[in-house]
Amino acid sequence: MRTLEIEWKHLEKDDATCFRCAETGATVKDFIENMNDTCLEEGIRISLQETVLDEDRIPESNSLSFNGMLLEDVLENLKVSQNYCGSCTELTGTRTYCRTVERDGETYEEIPESIIWDAACRVMQCQCKNLREGKAL
Repeated sequence: MRTLEIEWKHLEKDDATCFRCAETGATVKDFIENMNDTCLEEGIRISLQETVLDEDRIPESNSLSFNGMLLEDVLENLKVSQNYCGSCTELTGTRTYCRTVERDGETYEEIPESIIWDAACRVMQCQCKNLREGKAL
């Protein structure tokens, strides 16, 4: 059995997470829930490690790693940047800029399922892209 460990890092303060991190987290959790049975049939177990960050580590917030490799290192056509985050600014009380990803000319504040799929398939060197077309997500 092979394992795909997805690590999701996000800022948390007073039991609250910013909107963009929360959306990424929900997407990752849905991805794992929807795909675990299918991937188990292929001999792949998917797990999630959630890493809660404090304000000193905001630049790492809203990041994903796949078996220890950062998303931007897995997908070479992905660029990491940052923009103003009103939600984190509200949480921290300080003007805050948070991580974004850009792919094919589109900038995402929340990491979409399609990017998570591509990274997972690349790391596991599997044919799960074919499964995506047949799986109702």
